[in-house]
Amino acid sequence: MTLSRAIAVIGGWTMVSRLTGLAREMLIAAYLGAGAVADSFFVAFRFPNLFRSLFAEGAFNAAFVPLFSARLETGGEASARDFAEQCLAVLVWIVLALVAVIEIAMPWAMLVLAPGFGDVPGKMDLAVDLSRITFPYLLFISMVSLQSGVLNAMGRFAAAAATPVLLNLVSIAVLVLLAPYTPTPGHAMAWGVSIAGLAQFLWLVAACRNAGMGLRLVRPRLSPDVKLMLRRVVPGAIGAGGYQINLVINTMIASVVADGAVSYLNYAERVNQLPLGVVGVAIGTALLPMLSRQIGAGDEAGAIDSQNRAIEMGMLLTLPAAVALMVVALPLVSVLFQRGSFSVEDSRAVADTLRLLAAGLPAYVLIKALTPGFFARHDTRTPVRVAGLCMAANVALNLILMERMGYLGMALSTALSAWLNVVLLVIMLRRRGYLITDRRLKKRIARMVPACMIMAVILAALAWRLDPWFAQGGLRFLALAILVVAGIVSYGATALATQATSLAELKDVFRRSSGT
Repeated sequence: MTLSRAIAVIGGWTMVSRLTGLAREMLIAAYLGAGAVADSFFVAFRFPNLFRSLFAEGAFNAAFVPLFSARLETGGEASARDFAEQCLAVLVWIVLALVAVIEIAMPWAMLVLAPGFGDVPGKMDLAVDLSRITFPYLLFISMVSLQSGVLNAMGRFAAAAATPVLLNLVSIAVLVLLAPYTPTPGHAMAWGVSIAGLAQFLWLVAACRNAGMGLRLVRPRLSPDVKLMLRRVVPGAIGAGGYQINLVINTMIASVVADGAVSYLNYAERVNQLPLGVVGVAIGTALLPMLSRQIGAGDEAGAIDSQNRAIEMGMLLTLPAAVALMVVALPLVSVLFQRGSFSVEDSRAVADTLRLLAAGLPAYVLIKALTPGFFARHDTRTPVRVAGLCMAANVALNLILMERMGYLGMALSTALSAWLNVVLLVIMLRRRGYLITDRRLKKRIARMVPACMIMAVILAALAWRLDPWFAQGGLRFLALAILVVAGIVSYGATALATQATSLAELKDVFRRSSGT
């Protein structure tokens, strides 16, 4: 499968995931609002969700896939299955122990993750209760991550990419069904998370069996390859998960800024995650196996070309998304979330936060396209060092900017630290000769910028013209649909006219091969 087609498969399923995720967030906004219950649930979900992001989108792709691919290439399916089963056995016991320890230590863990909750009566206790319900999700999602790595390495991307859809659909169903019977709607959402983890695990058990790679739970043993994988997991997680770790740091600081600040950042992040997940995760997931195979075969020129094409595709889709989110943030947020317990003031706060997060959106996607250049060459240390430096910069910027801007300063610091991450990764890759930007990439990006500017002007004019519609019930959705269509058409037409892309390339991206 070509890189563009793999990205299309993963991106298509991730789009479904993000759309169902938005539906879930709309229900959360209506049921939980943006106060103490919402803050407590978002912190409770942030804990296991951090590990999900690091494992599913970072550490296992970085550490497991190259080793599994090598076994598959040199020893065949039997050797690769044996390695995967060894990793699964060790992983299950490590995560079980971690879950048990954190469940016991949850009150102290919350003091670290959300220190400001203790200032609001009952809020800290609620966060601890919800976190204890959600944290077993980590066990299921860790096994899902390994199974996803197996399928991705075999070129089967669809089943793994579809697992987040289950999380969203199960969470929605549990919220609606259990909310009337639980102490708060947050409790219903917390149970939905853990139940969804089980559903995701069973889904991929079936997918692995269908791929002829069913995994048994064997007795754990630390073989040399398993030890090597474990040594790479931690730095791989930190290197690929800088964005998520920065969000956790923001959560910690936001908990002391104001009641509702955690919710504002979370809702804004969810909207920002739509293009980030569809483009960034797809590129990072599809690129690493391809680079691993090319580098393993000694094809450095092919690996450099693949990375250029990944960056090109990422910017083609992400630059307009970032501009559009900044231009139409308020109408978008009001249509998605403003109902039930979610007020007009909440919409304004989330929209302001979203504009600042969106400024860093291209950087987040570039990080996903750049870090595989290190991981495919078995270098997990360099991205870790870069991510560590950027996390330190994020904390420093948070503390400086929050004095003047409150929670908005935290959104801005996240964007700025992401761009710093990109600059440092580019410098490191260039120094080693792993990144050589070709003429096509430079020309295409230069042509994307005016296409984005034209789209921004059209969207701003339309948003102003349609402003009365956003105050009228059902017309809000029609107005938003008009903005979305206008943005896609104006950018697409301008991008084609300026040759930032071509119809032939777009057809190739969305043409899926038969085995997907």
